[in-house]
Parts: sequence; structure tokens; C-alpha cells
Amino acid sequence: LRGLRAHGGHVVNDAEAKSILRKDGKWIVETPAGIFSAPVLIDAAGAWCDEIGKMAGAQPIGLVPKRRTAFTFNGPAGTDYNHLPMALDADEEFYVKPEVGQFLASPADETPMEPCDVQPDDYDIAEAVEQIEQHTKLRVKRINNKWAGLRSFVADRSPVVGYDDKVEGLFWLAGQGGYGIQTAPAMGEVAASLALRHDIPALPKKLGVTAAALSPARLRK
Repeated sequence: LRGLRAHGGHVVNDAEAKSILRKDGKWIVETPAGIFSAPVLIDAAGAWCDEIGKMAGAQPIGLVPKRRTAFTFNGPAGTDYNHLPMALDADEEFYVKPEVGQFLASPADETPMEPCDVQPDDYDIAEAVEQIEQHTKLRVKRINNKWAGLRSFVADRSPVVGYDDKVEGLFWLAGQGGYGIQTAPAMGEVAASLALRHDIPALPKKLGVTAAALSPARLRK
């Protein structure tokens, strides 16, 4: 956000897109906060990317939002969290890891959902607690915090980054799945280059990243 503002950008809140129209080479987006226009529309709406794409007249990319639940709890008194590893089972039915003076755990759920303000499921948390207590020496006496998020996947579980092959000026940035934070630096660089119609940056290109592998067109073949 600091970088955006430093380059003259503005953040507008409470601006849900009510209509999206392409006219005279520009997108016109009508919102409660006003009407906005630009030659390129970047669809980076997370779990709502297919909804925004459809409003812009594009075919869906088959995005499936999936709930992931997480919670935190305290370890035994005197626990040194600084040198503990992350632990997870081979089938990834749960994981637990040290997180700023406590443990963070998850049932590693991937429950398909409609785009929504998702909430944690108590049954999923109970299952994760049972797994942790069965397979480790940890005991979960109290849940400190619990939450859930939507991680979005397409059929091949790879990100979708690039211009729509049928709708002019519509750029997709979707389907980061469960790897958004880990891939963010490279993904940001790649997305910026492709949105400017440049080549894939040197390092991702050297590692085998291609525009075709990220393009939404691959999902419609």
C-alpha cells in the first residue's frame, strides 16, 4: 500500500463492483464509491475472481474456493518456540507449528465453498485437536484464536496470470491456492511484467515459468 501511494495510486474502500462494461477501449466500473475507468481491468478478487470475470463478459476459469481453518493454542509452560519444527502427517490431515509464542494448527481442510465471508468450522477444529493429541505429546487446553480463509484453485491447481484470450483488456490474477504468501514476490513481478505486456522476468523464466503455463487460455482447451 505504501508503494502504491508513493506512485500516486489511491485505495478506495466500500466500492463493490455493481456493473462492469467495456466501451471505446476502456473498462467502466460502477460502484457505490463512484465510477472508475481504465484500459486494463485486473481481476485479482480472490475467491470472487470468476464472479468478476463473468461480470466483465469472460468465460469462467473454473475457480473453486476452498475453506482452510486455523487456530492457535498455548504449549506447556516454559516451551521454547524458537527452535521447534513444523509437524504434519504424511496425508496432511493436520499440521502444527510454532507461531510467535504459541502454536498454530490446522486440520488442513480443503472444503469447497461458494465465495463468502467464511467462518471457521468447530467440527474441523475438534478433528485437528484430536489428531494433534493422538500423534504428539501436546495437549490443547484452550483455543486462543480461530479463523478461516478461502484458498482458490483451478483444475490444475496452478495460478492463473495473464490476459483473457477472448475479452480485450481483462487481466486475470487468480488461483494462488495455498501458496499465495510463498509465491508473492515472484508472482507480483511476473504479474506486473505480463500486465505491461513484457516478457517473463529473467529469474522466473530461468526457473521454467512461462506465460503459456499461467495463461487462462490453458483452462479452456
